[in-house]
Amino acid sequence: MATQAQSAPVPRARRTVHVVLPAFNEAACLGRLLDEIGLAMEDAGLAYHVIVVDDGSVDATAVIAEDRAGALPVTLLRHPVNLGLGATIRDGLAHAAGEAGPRDIIITMDADETHTPGLILRMTREIIEGHDVVIASRYQPGSRTIGVPIYRRALSYGGSLVFRLLFPTRGVKDFTCGYRAYRAGVIQDAMRQYGDDFLNQDGFQCMVDILLKLRRMRLIFGEVPFILRYDIKAGQSKMDVRRTVVNTLRLVARRRLGG
Repeated sequence: MATQAQSAPVPRARRTVHVVLPAFNEAACLGRLLDEIGLAMEDAGLAYHVIVVDDGSVDATAVIAEDRAGALPVTLLRHPVNLGLGATIRDGLAHAAGEAGPRDIIITMDADETHTPGLILRMTREIIEGHDVVIASRYQPGSRTIGVPIYRRALSYGGSLVFRLLFPTRGVKDFTCGYRAYRAGVIQDAMRQYGDDFLNQDGFQCMVDILLKLRRMRLIFGEVPFILRYDIKAGQSKMDVRRTVVNTLRLVARRRLGG
């Protein structure tokens, strides 16, 4: 369970964009990212609130988030130890859903600067225009992937084909990208419908599982192209590729069997 270290007032507006940032040892880039989010929101004229979920970082991630909270609408949630992406996404979404109105928008994105904040405006517009879930997709015309090793790109594309074959979902090609926009009411409804089972995956496969559960709710999904910037990522990826592949295959098998 995350503990709340600091909270800034959420701006009052007809719609607010709640940005959930799972963070583990992201001190090298978190400050810049928060500043860029602020600039993007200011340029777009959007009311917003950033929820940084520090997953047991041992660097200055929490300090930087607390520092930015003095000038930006930032709330810091902290895990005393590293619990993994699943728990971090769970706590961030739960916090956002608890404070959001049903017409608000919840964004999830990585905290390592590989996801550019400028795309938030386009994703938000798609939600306002009628989509329930919008994914920043690597498989839409106009997308670019920069700095990702070829074997990782091949694994991702192969996974996309498998998911499209086994779980065809209109409007979805990219099942694993964590850069997404949700109508807040969708997350709130899913939490009521599934209870604790909605967000019960520990690892990176949690992003796949969220979509597999939401697809049962007859929602309108959409995608927008985006530029994945691994070339500016600070440090190595925190994903254990082998473990993620194994856990995802196990998840796929359970979901195909109705589990």
